[in-house]
Amino acid sequence: MSATATETTPASASTTTTSKPLGMRVNGKQWHAPKKAFRPTKGLTSYEVRVKARADMAVMKAKEKEMKEEKEAERKQRIEALKEKRAAKEEKERYEKIAEKMHKKRVERLKRKEKRNKLINS
Repeated sequence: MSATATETTPASASTTTTSKPLGMRVNGKQWHAPKKAFRPTKGLTSYEVRVKARADMAVMKAKEKEMKEEKEAERKQRIEALKEKRAAKEEKERYEKIAEKMHKKRVERLKRKEKRNKLINS
């Protein structure tokens, strides 16, 4: 067992040490990182890849837009419900205030009359 372990270790060590050691830099600036070769076409992609990426982006944007619209609709619905609730509460308080001064049946008649006017005007 120890013989096989010693055989694999030098092989793996030799592959890591086979890289050519860098000597002194010609310009004397050893503190700079070594430069890579300039290859202007390295980052370019094929047309098909770009089209696919654009299509994926369009699908993602559509989904985001749909989610935002859903969220906004939910928000508007909550606001509308709150406004309706507040309006109903104010109207109820107003009728209670009127009821203190007037007879109950007269207040009921006023309510019906106002509702008819609201239906006609709106």
